[in-house]
Amino acid sequence: MFWLKLAQLIINRRVPMLLLVLLSTGFMAYQASQIKLGYELAKILPQSDENFKLYEDFKARYGEDGNVIAVGIETQKMYELQTFDNWYDLNQHIKAIGGIKNVVSNANLVEIIRNDSLKRFDFKPLVSRKPKKQSEVDSVRAKIDQMPFYKGLIVSQNGGAHLMLITLDQSKLNSKNRITISEEIKAEALAFGKTNDVHVHLSGMPYIRTEFMALVKSEMTLFSVLAFAVTALILLIFFRSGIVMFVSMFVVALGVLWSMGWIVLFGFKISLLTGLIPSLIIVIGVPNSVFIINKYHQEYARHGDKMKALTTATEKIGETTFWANITTSIGFGVFYLTGSPLLLEFGLVAALSVMATYAVSLVMIPVLFSFLPPPQKRHVARLENKTITAFLRWVNGIVQTRRSLIYSVVAVLTALGIWGITKITAIGYIVDDLPSDSAIYTDLKFIERNFNGILPFEVAIDAQRPGRALQPQTLTKIKLMQKEFAKYSEFAKPVSLVEAIKVVYQAYRGGDPKYFVLPPVSELNKLTQYINTVDGKENAIKGFLDSTRQHTRVSFQIADVGTRRITELYDTLQPKIDTIFNFDRETGQMLPAADRYDARITGNSVVFTKGNTYLQKNLVESTLLAILLISILMVILFGDWRMILIAIVPSLVPLLITAGIMGLAGIHLKPSTTLIFSIAFGLSSDGTIYFLTKYKDEFRNAKRSVQDAVTQTILFTGISMFYTAIILFSGFAIYAASTFQGTVALGILVSITLLMGMASNLILLPAFLLTLNKRMATK
Repeated sequence: MFWLKLAQLIINRRVPMLLLVLLSTGFMAYQASQIKLGYELAKILPQSDENFKLYEDFKARYGEDGNVIAVGIETQKMYELQTFDNWYDLNQHIKAIGGIKNVVSNANLVEIIRNDSLKRFDFKPLVSRKPKKQSEVDSVRAKIDQMPFYKGLIVSQNGGAHLMLITLDQSKLNSKNRITISEEIKAEALAFGKTNDVHVHLSGMPYIRTEFMALVKSEMTLFSVLAFAVTALILLIFFRSGIVMFVSMFVVALGVLWSMGWIVLFGFKISLLTGLIPSLIIVIGVPNSVFIINKYHQEYARHGDKMKALTTATEKIGETTFWANITTSIGFGVFYLTGSPLLLEFGLVAALSVMATYAVSLVMIPVLFSFLPPPQKRHVARLENKTITAFLRWVNGIVQTRRSLIYSVVAVLTALGIWGITKITAIGYIVDDLPSDSAIYTDLKFIERNFNGILPFEVAIDAQRPGRALQPQTLTKIKLMQKEFAKYSEFAKPVSLVEAIKVVYQAYRGGDPKYFVLPPVSELNKLTQYINTVDGKENAIKGFLDSTRQHTRVSFQIADVGTRRITELYDTLQPKIDTIFNFDRETGQMLPAADRYDARITGNSVVFTKGNTYLQKNLVESTLLAILLISILMVILFGDWRMILIAIVPSLVPLLITAGIMGLAGIHLKPSTTLIFSIAFGLSSDGTIYFLTKYKDEFRNAKRSVQDAVTQTILFTGISMFYTAIILFSGFAIYAASTFQGTVALGILVSITLLMGMASNLILLPAFLLTLNKRMATK
């Protein structure tokens, strides 16, 4: 009764309803015009997570750790006059770009001179002006060769590769100004490369994130256009009507505006996941139109009354598509409960967008068609498509007579899927979503080959008492920790207070490289009077020592070795760090609680790894939650607990097979692929609801036998399910055009799952119904 009254309200009050939808969509369109890209690191871990809180405290104290862009070249001509002068100019040009805090390269280093008369150190530029003679460049090279600190930091160990490290201003790091800064740096660097006939590599977290978001922005537009084009073409082929195509796509476009408006209303920004929502809404929203228009055409073909046909279609399909969209929303909405900001935003916006698009479709489709001419004979004739009808009759035949074969095939495929699941590996890389020939990927690998890596891996040290971070015993512990890290080839050279003191001590001893060591306590005391008179260099250590001298950090750079290896390193090194800082070798016991240090591993790469692990754990929880909620929904809808088995299994089997394909194809479980299962399960459950609702109507209202009800449902609902499956398959398949490999996997695997879901709902589901009826009859 409710749905009949709602249908009559929509048709009888069509002008006010039309204005209501258009005005509300206009408001959402205005909100959508304010949409912004997010440039900060994606927040995967929930705010209550200890690793997240540690990292946020770290950034509050020292600033963002991933704020360095690296420009790298490999050449034997670096110290030729022309090349070095051009490198010097590049250094100066980049330093002049707004938003650049500092630039470090072999063209702007300083040397430390011991001044005994004033008991201080003088800091003298190694290159005070652009060299004019080759001898000046040779002199610079000779001095740099005597500075071990820079070996492996800005000059590779073999001397063939060179880095320019560019530190961005913190205030510009997470704003859209970063795009301009990155583009200017890139332009200057590429110009240098062209002039000197050398390949230039750009990397570093700010650069990688900027390039990522530029790709996300371009793909957001690309996928929206592709989704519109593909679904519009399929609608035109299926319905043979330009009017149906334009009305359907117009309605879906309104849904897209709602989805973008939600993002702004909640204060979110476009991320790798929320950037997919507009194209998802196009693909998911079109089936609403397909079912309503199909029913409208069927009813009109029966009695020729347009308004009555629209009312019936709105009433019957409105209820069915409502519950189907609820299941789809559940598939997205479970991500809201994860606590992960990244997934929370995606789940909330996607779930609300699905329901908003449903509401817009329910109103706009019948209202717009009420103003248009009724369908012509060729439009309704396609309901008798011989090919599709023959296929559905074949399906009905094997369901009615070959159920044992159906169950055997499903059992074999399920077994293969379970076997494949055992081969799934959970591992993620910072840039593994990009193809191996991508410039971002190859440039990062260049840095790793020559400098071990550039991804931040930090150790935050709390000495527990002011002034203790600079005490000799603390420095010795840091030295021992760095020695432990040096055993692992994945790490680049550290930057820390210990390294800074080694540089100063080398200068104190006249610049001899053999004194690039941590001095004994007696020598440290001598250094103190020189260090205390240093003026103007306080900012140089602010990033490594707080004002109370209680907190310090040791910064390592690590290669993009994957979350599994980083987890192994974390699990191995953290206990060793605890032992180094808090174990008293003399007593053989841990230090008293009051004397212990709090030294913990953190940093960009660690948080990414912990987030990846969190997502993998959440995959199981979110999928199980979606299954539970949809099971409860099935019981409510059909009033029979046995419907849980009948309705859920046909949607679960495709998921098991898809997971098996992932394992056998070597597709890793990572953030971009964890979404597949909940989304696919929600969409597959749509077909289950369409089928069971029609079956229930045929069995109870039309008073048909189970066999006849199943046959009628396959032949009539099967047409819409077939159209919907093709649209969804094609719509998700467009993601195969993505630059991001995870998005490609998402599109292909969801497409395969949905096709299998259609087959499962048309074959396995009715087979279950018939088997259940046979057993009940036997009893």
